[in-house]
Amino acid sequence: MSGIIGRKLGMSQIFDENGTVVPVTVIEAGPCPVVQVRSQEKDGYTAVQLGFGQQKERRASKAEKGHALKAGLEQTPAVLKEFRFDENAPEVGATVTVDGFERGGRVKVTGVTKGKGFQGVMKRHGFGGGRASHGATRIHRAPGSIGAGTNPSRVIKGKRMPGHMGDQQQTVRNLLVAKVDAERNLLYVRGAVPGPVNGVVYIQKQ
Repeated sequence: MSGIIGRKLGMSQIFDENGTVVPVTVIEAGPCPVVQVRSQEKDGYTAVQLGFGQQKERRASKAEKGHALKAGLEQTPAVLKEFRFDENAPEVGATVTVDGFERGGRVKVTGVTKGKGFQGVMKRHGFGGGRASHGATRIHRAPGSIGAGTNPSRVIKGKRMPGHMGDQQQTVRNLLVAKVDAERNLLYVRGAVPGPVNGVVYIQKQ
């Protein structure tokens, strides 16, 4: 398989053969049951739908329960995600684990960044702010002038201004797999991965 669903556990460090410290993000990847297989003949494309985690029985809808039951699953997955593939697809009910990844391989990881709420231009865009002295009054963190004068007499679209920050899907590419722990379903990826601790991430081979 070219992809798997996981949960970010946090950052740590390991040592390579030379004794060099390697900063890594630890991801609990899988095991992910195959819930559905898309085919070119029926759906117009080829993909595999994987599940991850378990929903509480009272929170799952009848449609979600029926979808999981059709795949032979006792519990309803909390997360569903499709991954495209080129090789032979696994069958419905099979399980995808971290065994498909190997040390030294390159992956891209997709997650939702931490939400920062409503923020000003200094934190959101890195503005320098106003002067700190010489008559400055309550403008220290203000954005300054935002208009474009008489012509066109409006704020240009795309102007960097205060607003909601974070809580957006982000993909980090070309990350190195530093270690694979198949017994504990752990994937050690060198570098930072978007999202908070316990956030759901999608890992794909490159």
